[in-house]
Amino acid sequence: MRGRRRRAREADPVPEPFTIDDEVSHLTRIRSEPSQKTLGAFYAGRKRGISTFGLLSGRESGRSGAGGFSRADCAYAARKHLPTKGPWCVDDMTSEAYVSQFSSDGSLLVAGFRAYSSLSPTVHIVNVQSSGKESQANVTEIHDGLEFSNDDDDEYSFGIFSVKFSKDGQEIVVGNSDRSINVYDLRANKVSVRIRAHAADVNAVTFADESGNLLYSGSDDNLCKVWDRRCLAREKPAGVLTGHLDGITFIDSRGDGRYFISNCKDQTIKLWDVRKMSASIKGRQPRFFDWDYRWMSFPLEARHCKHPNDQSLATYRGHSVLRTLIRCYFSPVYSTGQRYIYTGSSDENVYIYDVVTGDIVEKLSWHGSIIRDCTWHPYNLTIVSSSWDGYLARWEASGDEDDLSVLTENEQRTSPYRQSYTRHLLL
Repeated sequence: MRGRRRRAREADPVPEPFTIDDEVSHLTRIRSEPSQKTLGAFYAGRKRGISTFGLLSGRESGRSGAGGFSRADCAYAARKHLPTKGPWCVDDMTSEAYVSQFSSDGSLLVAGFRAYSSLSPTVHIVNVQSSGKESQANVTEIHDGLEFSNDDDDEYSFGIFSVKFSKDGQEIVVGNSDRSINVYDLRANKVSVRIRAHAADVNAVTFADESGNLLYSGSDDNLCKVWDRRCLAREKPAGVLTGHLDGITFIDSRGDGRYFISNCKDQTIKLWDVRKMSASIKGRQPRFFDWDYRWMSFPLEARHCKHPNDQSLATYRGHSVLRTLIRCYFSPVYSTGQRYIYTGSSDENVYIYDVVTGDIVEKLSWHGSIIRDCTWHPYNLTIVSSSWDGYLARWEASGDEDDLSVLTENEQRTSPYRQSYTRHLLL
C-alpha cells in the first residue's frame, strides 16, 4: 500500500522591498539634507556626507556661502543627534499613561492617564492657566464640558475616540463609536457639523492644514477618507484611500493638505497622498485573516499580506499595534525637516523610521509595558513617551547616562499598580 505523500511545507512569504513615491522622497530630502549651495561649497558636487563639525567650520571660514545655515542645513545637523539618551522620569502615576503631547510652541507638556476620563459624548476643556488651583470633583470653573450628543441621545450614547483642535483653536473635531465625525464650534458653543462618515468606529480624525476646510479620518472599516467641509452634500467624502487590511488607530497630517500617515492594526504605518484618492471604494474590502487585536497576537501568515488596490505611497513595518489605539507622527519640521516618522508600540518601544528609506533608525527601549503615545518637542531634541507602566519618560539627544536620575532596570515594571501594591504590603 502506498503511503500518503507528505505535503511540502509552504515557505514564509518574502517581504516586499520598501518603495516610496519619488515626489514625497524628493520633498523630504530638500527639507532635511544640506542645500545644493552648501554641498557645492564643500565638495563641488561630490556625494559625501557632511559632519556637524564640518558645517560649523564651514560657516566660520565662510565656505557655506552666505555665512549662515539654511533651514535644511539646520535640520540636517540636528537630525544627526536624535533623542536616544536616557530615559529620565517626567512623572510616575498609579494608572496607565495614555497620551502625552507638547503644545505647538513647546512650552507645555500635557499628559492623560486612565483614571482621568472615560468614553462618553462629552469633551472637557481644561484651563491650564488655572492648574495651580485645587479641583474639587472637576468643578465647572476648571472643566468646561462640550456636549457632542444629539438632544435625543442618551447620556452615554457613544464614546469619543479621537479629538483634535483646529490650528486657530476655534474648533474641535472628534471621531466616535457612532461611526461619525463631529465638529464643535467653540465660539458658537455648539456642534456645527455632523457627518455619518464610516461603516464602523471612527478611531482617528484630524484637520489637514491651517485652513480647517479639509479633514482626514480613519476607521475600523479599514478605510481612510478625506472630507471637504465646503462641499458635504449627502455626507459624501471628497475621496477614499484604500490599502490597510484592518482598523486604523491614528492619523497625523504633514500639515500641507496633501500628505498624511496612518497607524493600523495590520501592524503598519502607511504614507498617503490625497491626490491619489478615489471617488469611491473599488470592490469589496478584503479580509485575509480573522482575529481581535485587543487580546490576540497578530497572525504571522498575515504579516506580509498586501491589499490588491493599495493606494499608499509607502509602508513602514516593525512596530506592533495591539490592545489599544497606538499613535504615530511626523517628526518636527524645525529640527528634522520631517525626515522621520515615530510611533509608540505594544512591544514596549518607541520606533523612529526614516521616511525616505523606510529603515528603523532608532528604537527607544526601557519601558515595561505598551507605549500608547509619544511626543517630539517642536524645537528641542527631546521625546517624551507615555506607557501603560505608569511612567512618562524623557529621552534627550545628549546627557550623562551615568547620571543617578536616569531610570534603571530596577525601576521597570509591567503595570503601574505593582509598585503601589508592594508599598502597601511593606506597610
